[in-house]
Amino acid sequence: MTEARMTPQRLALRIGVSPKTVKRWLDDESQPHRQSRIDAARALGVDEEMLWPQAVTDRIKTGADREIIRTYPYRSAAPSTLWGELVAGAKSDTFLAGYTNYFFWTQQPHFNDTLREKAAGGCRIRVLLGDPESQTTRDREAIEAVALTVSTRIRMTLDELARLGPLDNVEVRFSAPEDAVNHVSLSTFRFDNDALVTPHLARLVGHDSPLLHLRRAEAGGMFDRFAESSEELWSRGRPV
Repeated sequence: MTEARMTPQRLALRIGVSPKTVKRWLDDESQPHRQSRIDAARALGVDEEMLWPQAVTDRIKTGADREIIRTYPYRSAAPSTLWGELVAGAKSDTFLAGYTNYFFWTQQPHFNDTLREKAAGGCRIRVLLGDPESQTTRDREAIEAVALTVSTRIRMTLDELARLGPLDNVEVRFSAPEDAVNHVSLSTFRFDNDALVTPHLARLVGHDSPLLHLRRAEAGGMFDRFAESSEELWSRGRPV
């Protein structure tokens, strides 16, 4: 029997569902979950779109939503390769606007070497940090109540930047005191037209908060909204 002539009973057995379930699919009484659609298409040797075209169409992002490439329930759930690829791929603009930014140096191998190469190639690199001595930093430390404090994480970044030395195309600022409470609650990391955004939840540290991967597709979209916010913080920041 060829795959194209497979009976509903045999298809059900192949993909591990009941024949009644397959019959409901065929009678358009219900639509299978995505994994079942994939399994059925694979078993029949056809594309999923051929069997359930509307389901495939519904998955295609439209409008502003198409700028959301992927979401992660935790920043730590995003693969380290994603960060590395975005850093490596940025040609004109790298903007690290987290409050501490320290994890780039702990999770990306030879990160200072990467920054030197990017700067030498003409990429503008900006790092926006919270002031480790500010009241907002102290308040956040009390809220998080973790051993690796906010001020310690900021100073780790400052130490690494000091090792980087003064370079063309590299600039570092502290956010202004009046902006600190907004800065500490939202981390935005931009790499040309890609951005990774973390809204910090309640008492959670950055790696336990959600992450959005955005890619610019239109003026005034999700990417631009977050980009404009970080640019506003940068405009009022003071040089380190």
